[in-house]
Amino acid sequence: MLENVVVAQLYTVREFTQTLVGVKKSLKKVADIGYSAVQISGFGDMDPRDVAAAVKDNGLTVASTHTGWDRFQNDLDAVIAEHQLFGCSHPAIGGLPAGYRSADGLKRFLDEYAPIGEKLEQAGMDFSYHNHSHEFARYGDKTWYQMFFEQAPASLKFELDVYWVQHGGADPVYWVKKCAGREPLLLLKDMAITPEREQRYAEIGEGNLNWEAILGAAAESGVEWYCVEQDLCYDRDPFDSLAISYRNLKAMGLS
Repeated sequence: MLENVVVAQLYTVREFTQTLVGVKKSLKKVADIGYSAVQISGFGDMDPRDVAAAVKDNGLTVASTHTGWDRFQNDLDAVIAEHQLFGCSHPAIGGLPAGYRSADGLKRFLDEYAPIGEKLEQAGMDFSYHNHSHEFARYGDKTWYQMFFEQAPASLKFELDVYWVQHGGADPVYWVKKCAGREPLLLLKDMAITPEREQRYAEIGEGNLNWEAILGAAAESGVEWYCVEQDLCYDRDPFDSLAISYRNLKAMGLS
């Protein structure tokens, strides 16, 4: 077995995590599936101390969060305090506002990040960027993500989302290898296609992504946390989707 941890990305079950009662029930369900860690995202407004207690009560670890960029900019001390409560050293953003989608926007983001990254590093934390597919649009002769990779300081980490890399027309295996040593988190979701050519989210192993190659590259690249997310589960209970993905990843050799 690989010494890596499969993480439930709780955006998958966001409709159930808008209250503390819902969070507690959801954490119990993912723990019962077999997950030992979670990535916090899509929660309603609640006291992080209550969330930290609920995580602990269910024997779980907070691997990471998706926290809004505006909070990193305007409420950084509270963000750091929350992650200290969670025992989490890998805060991340789920995405940037549309105004950053240009070469100039990239420069603005990296300029804004510099003092934030420094303060996080002083607190014993790093910072990961989670991509979608728009980062693979070209600006001149390079994609936004190529420029980002080339210009980002070493303190900035990459939470590659393999579904969105594929959706952007790029190669997930290439980018997992490219980001080696700078990706403590990898976000996993699968991609399926219907006979009508509708592209759909799928449970890990139930779609068409090349998991043998992706997971092999991740193992070589130093990934620690494998975060399972499914944006839409369609007619299936999202906890059942998380369970299918978990079982399939275990069968592929992840713990």
